[in-house]
Amino acid sequence: MPHDVPAGRRLRRLAVQTLDGNWARGHTVPSRQLYPHQWSWDAAFIAIGLAHYAPERAWHDLRALFAGQWADGRVPHIVFDASVAEADYFPGPAFWRAPSPPAMPGGATTGLVQPPVHAVAAWEVYARDRSAAALGHLGWLYPRLVAQQEYLLGRRNAGGAGLPAIVHPWESGLDNSPAWDAPLTEVPVDEDLLRRYARQDLRRAHAEHRPTDVDYCRYIHIAETYRDSGYADGAGDPAGLADRHPFVVECPNFVALTAAAERALAAIARVLDADPAPHLDRAAALTAALVDRLYDPVNATFHALDVRTGKLSPARCVNGLTPLILPDLPEPAVRAILAEGASPRFGWPTAGRGLPLPSHDRTAPDFDPVRYWRGPSWININWLLWRGLRTHGRHDLAAALRAAMLGLIDREGCFEYYHPDTGQGVGAAAFSWTAALALDLLAEPAPVGSGG
Repeated sequence: MPHDVPAGRRLRRLAVQTLDGNWARGHTVPSRQLYPHQWSWDAAFIAIGLAHYAPERAWHDLRALFAGQWADGRVPHIVFDASVAEADYFPGPAFWRAPSPPAMPGGATTGLVQPPVHAVAAWEVYARDRSAAALGHLGWLYPRLVAQQEYLLGRRNAGGAGLPAIVHPWESGLDNSPAWDAPLTEVPVDEDLLRRYARQDLRRAHAEHRPTDVDYCRYIHIAETYRDSGYADGAGDPAGLADRHPFVVECPNFVALTAAAERALAAIARVLDADPAPHLDRAAALTAALVDRLYDPVNATFHALDVRTGKLSPARCVNGLTPLILPDLPEPAVRAILAEGASPRFGWPTAGRGLPLPSHDRTAPDFDPVRYWRGPSWININWLLWRGLRTHGRHDLAAALRAAMLGLIDREGCFEYYHPDTGQGVGAAAFSWTAALALDLLAEPAPVGSGG
C-alpha cells in the first residue's frame, strides 16, 4: 500500500467509488465526462481492477464488449450505448455505419480495434476468481479471444512479416502520440471536415489537453477512408492494405500486447484442456518479428514502423518501452529498454522520488506535458512497465514505479493522465482504468509470467 495502511485504505475506497460511479446500464464507462460508451482496452484494464472486489462485474464487462465482436473476429474499439444521444459523442454510430455484430442485432460499434489486452485481463480475473462460474466465463471467452487474435494476425498482417498493423491512430490507444507524426504527414488536412462534424470533446475538456484540430481533420479523413472501403482489410491479400489505405503502421506496444495475449491464451488453454502450444509458438514468432522489424540498434529502442514507406518513426515514445512485458525478449533489448527508461528522456523513479514515466521523450522539442499522449504520464502504460520490470527481475525499479503511481493517485485522484513534472491530474476526472489499476497495484502482487 502507498506510504501507510490508512493511505492504502483511503485509496482503495476512492478507486471502488470511482468504478461504482462509472457503472452505466450494463457496462463500465471510462469516464462520465468524456466517454459515455464502452471502450475496448479500457474494458480490459477495468476488468483487472474489478477482479479485486466485484469479479462478476469484471466478467460482465468483458462479455458485454465481446458481444460486439464482428463476424470476422475484430473486437471494435467502441461498443455504443444506445441510450446515449448521437449528438453527445462524436464520431457516433451514424458516422461509422458499421454492420451490426451477430451477437447484438441492432447494436452499434465502430469498425476500428484497440490493443488486445483482453486475454491478459481474462486470465488475471480468473487467477483471482477460480469459481465454477469463472470457469464458465473463461470457456465462453476463449474461442472469441482466439478469433480476435486470428483477425489481427491474419487480416492485419499488412507488412507480411506476421505483425498486426493498425489502420488509425485511435487503434493504438495512444491517439496523438508523436510516433504517428511521420506517417500522418501524408494524410491531407481538410478543414471542411470540422465544419461538417462538431468535436464534442472540446465541450467537456480544455483544448490544450486534447489533440489539435489538424490532428482531428486527419483522424476523420482516415476513418472515412476506412469506412468507405467497407472496412476491408484484405482477407485474401492483407499486404495490399498498405496500397489502399493512407495510414498503416506497426506499433511496438500493440505488437507486444498481441504477443502477451497469446501467452495468456496458452494459460487459459491449459485450464480448459486445450492445446497451449500454438499460442506459445505464435507468441515466440511475434517477439522475434517485433525485434527484427521495430527495434533500431542504432539508437537502441523500439519504434513504430510506417508499413507504406518502410521507415521507422524517429520519435522516442513510451510505446517503445512496453515490449518489456514479454518474458522472451532478448536480453540486449531488455537492457536497452532499461537504459532508455533510465535516461533523461524518461527517467525511472527511485525509492521515494520521482513520478511515473511520461508518454514521450521529455527532451524532445515537441514534448508537451499536458496534451494527451504527447508528454503526460498515463497509469495504464506505467502499469504495463511495472509488470515488465517484475517479469525481468528488476524488483527495485518495479517497487519504485509502483510507489510513484500509487502516491500520485493518492494525492491527485483518479485522473485520466497526469502532468509528468508536477504530477497534477489532467484530462477527465474519476477515470476508470486509473482506479482499476490502482486496485491491482494495491493488492498483494501476484506472480507474473503465468501465461507461459
